[in-house]
Amino acid sequence: MVTSSKSLAASAPGRLIIGVDEAGRGPLAGPVVAGAVVLCKPRPAGLDDSKKLSARRRAELEEVIKRRCRWAVGVVDVEEIDRINIFGATMLAMTRAVAALCAQLGAEPDEVLIDGNMTPQGRTAEWRWKARAIVGGDAVEPCISAASIIAKEHRDRIMRDLALVHPHYGWERNAGYGTAQHLEALRRHGPTIHHRRSFAPVAQLEMML
Repeated sequence: MVTSSKSLAASAPGRLIIGVDEAGRGPLAGPVVAGAVVLCKPRPAGLDDSKKLSARRRAELEEVIKRRCRWAVGVVDVEEIDRINIFGATMLAMTRAVAALCAQLGAEPDEVLIDGNMTPQGRTAEWRWKARAIVGGDAVEPCISAASIIAKEHRDRIMRDLALVHPHYGWERNAGYGTAQHLEALRRHGPTIHHRRSFAPVAQLEMML
């Protein structure tokens, strides 16, 4: 579903709206992470799709969101990704993020706004909330923009920490995506326990080893 640029959350005063977005569907390594945010009033200025923001601006906005708004993350690790597939893992990460935020709030949302064209409703057993999918929502819906920032910054930190233990793959720069450097390191050093063996480049390499 495509919406206009007008904020759905902003048009519903008094309602509890949670924005949700994920980071890490495409990489060859590392977890998938979802962020969930209830915006404060006034909302942080300059919210946008996390991919459109500079690293410095994302970090600044993350600090403001964490300090002033209510937020949570849901993480699904590589083992779970390989077991249930990346789509199921993404839906599960979103479910965990919203559940964690509801536990913090002690309340249930009137609606959850999710970036993309699908929601976990009917796809993850634990999902229990009214949800709306918004294509391009991370660019047009501020609460989803905030969630995208929280998710990406959280996941990037995980990948930087993993890069300290596995320095060959450049995860501090590529966040686990299949860059030329990452693929070359895979060929030279093989996969780690943090690589997604259900993803074709890793699976094909393992067959050759």
